Amino acid sequence: MNKLKYFYSPLLALVLLYGCAQTNILDKVGLTTLVGYDVGTEKKIAATVVIREVNPEFQSNVEVLTTENDTSKGNRIEANQQLSKKVVVGQMRVVLFGEELAKEGLRYYIDTNLENASVSNGIYMAVVEDRVAPLLEYEYENIEDIGQHIFRLIEQNIEQEYMISSTLHEVARDYYSVGKDVAMPIIKREKELVKLSGVALFKDGKMVSRLPATDSFYVKIVRDTFKAGLYETILHHEDLPSALQKITTDDMTVAFDAIHSKRKVTLVDAANPEFDLNVKIKARILETYPDINQGDPKSVAALEKAIQNKLAKELEKVIAQSQKVESDIFGFGEIYRGSVRHAQLTREKWHEMYRDMKVNIHVDFVILRNGVFE
Repeated sequence: MNKLKYFYSPLLALVLLYGCAQTNILDKVGLTTLVGYDVGTEKKIAATVVIREVNPEFQSNVEVLTTENDTSKGNRIEANQQLSKKVVVGQMRVVLFGEELAKEGLRYYIDTNLENASVSNGIYMAVVEDRVAPLLEYEYENIEDIGQHIFRLIEQNIEQEYMISSTLHEVARDYYSVGKDVAMPIIKREKELVKLSGVALFKDGKMVSRLPATDSFYVKIVRDTFKAGLYETILHHEDLPSALQKITTDDMTVAFDAIHSKRKVTLVDAANPEFDLNVKIKARILETYPDINQGDPKSVAALEKAIQNKLAKELEKVIAQSQKVESDIFGFGEIYRGSVRHAQLTREKWHEMYRDMKVNIHVDFVILRNGVFE
């Protein structure tokens, strides 16, 4: 027993020393918080990285560096050659893609990040209008760390349900699923601001169209549920029920927060794909302009009907846009495949069917209570 003890003690010490040798000391590494990809010259990949460096006094500075190489790993090597500290990706929170690159296809970048054990499946992915590099390299007056700023921008808008979520896990799941396509947020720079400007639609991993940022609401209530976000819509006067037309001669703006939305999609015809989409939303009306008497049951019922019709019309428009470009970001194909035995569905076959698919949209909008103030 004592012999074994003397044998294992030095071995354990060596293991502990090796583990310590592999530890990344904070003031000896550069922490990559964001990476963006653009189409480079001569078919190369242009990578722009945002790196935070911490010195021994625990003061930090942010470096934005752009390199070009044939691979993402090659770009990391080039970045290391230009910095005094080793570049690590364990703190990476966002991956951005230039619009031109997104249109060429993202499969390589999805697979590269999935295969990297240092990269979390929870990192966000988004598309940038035009190119990534100018957005990250711009010297903002009030943004110290552009990588952290973009991460917080995307994170809080997803948490507040103003934008769809697009983590690496979600993007990879949708990309490899037969019957569903990828959707991502789009961001852009407007002078000193960085803002969410739309939703990118993909087909087979290639960006094929876009929706305005406000349409993220409609995408979300078909793809998932809506629990807490605020939403504002304009009800055009000609679409208002007569009870509301008597109150105002103008368009009506309505702001509400959805307490809960629930959707059910049912396949009603497999031969010529046809679905029933039933959406139920329970919401509080926060504000209307012009103001109406929300204590009047007839006015409230008329408002519910007007919002129902508006939401149904907008849902129809958004779905039609996705059908036009054969991008099933809603997952109707997954429902079809799960409902039809031996469907033998392929991406190509479903995209053709999706283009001519019919959806019967039914919206039930219920106003819960009034007079709620934030």
